[in-house]
Amino acid sequence: MGHKVHPKIFRIGTVYGWDSKWFATKRTYPALLREDVKIKAFLKAKLKEASVDRIEIERQPHAMTITVHSAKPGFVIGRAGAGAEDLKKQLLEVMTIGKPDASGKKQKFNLNLNIMEVSRPSLSATIVAASVVAELERRLPFRRILKQTVDRVQKAGAKGVKVMVSGRLNGAEIARREMLSWGSVPLQNLRADIDFATDTARMLYGTIGVKVWIYRGDIFEKDAKNNAAKATAVPATAPKAAPANAK
Repeated sequence: MGHKVHPKIFRIGTVYGWDSKWFATKRTYPALLREDVKIKAFLKAKLKEASVDRIEIERQPHAMTITVHSAKPGFVIGRAGAGAEDLKKQLLEVMTIGKPDASGKKQKFNLNLNIMEVSRPSLSATIVAASVVAELERRLPFRRILKQTVDRVQKAGAKGVKVMVSGRLNGAEIARREMLSWGSVPLQNLRADIDFATDTARMLYGTIGVKVWIYRGDIFEKDAKNNAAKATAVPATAPKAAPANAK
């Protein structure tokens, strides 16, 4: 089962929650879901160099809060918050909600953008997978990349890690799959905090897929409640983003 079900989806409702938090009717649900996917794709492409871990979206009737978890928050915020303000304006252009309706009437809509720092980026599977892709695209030997990645995650305090690359490794004519692991990665334990991510390295001779599993320990009900409470609290270092009104 561990190879057929996404590790995070497998644990939704037990140790993990949803990245998007909102309710909608049958009529509006497809449009909101499409917009969430569009926003996340835009932010991941725009903030490719900012080491983004995850993006959380929370909707209210006339407002939206987007929280970007990044290992380099200064890259996103910019000097005196100019980068965050520019990013907010670009998001308003991408989004369809908040724009004038068919009758030309402007809709009241507030967009809040929060930037939060990832304390331990070496324990984030998304950031680790992105670093593996960057090194592969620099044409470094994949075996050295796997070993250095596993050592870095091990020193960060993980209890287990598994990194897999598949494709035409080192330009070979026959595609194959290589994997390097350390520690334990319990894929069927619902209490296990397994961070999983996939990414793709685009080479001259084709694409190489990258998969990363990081086991960060077990999460019990008490710990899950504490993590949820911490997630709702905005840190003091986060920029105070003023609501932007869509024009």
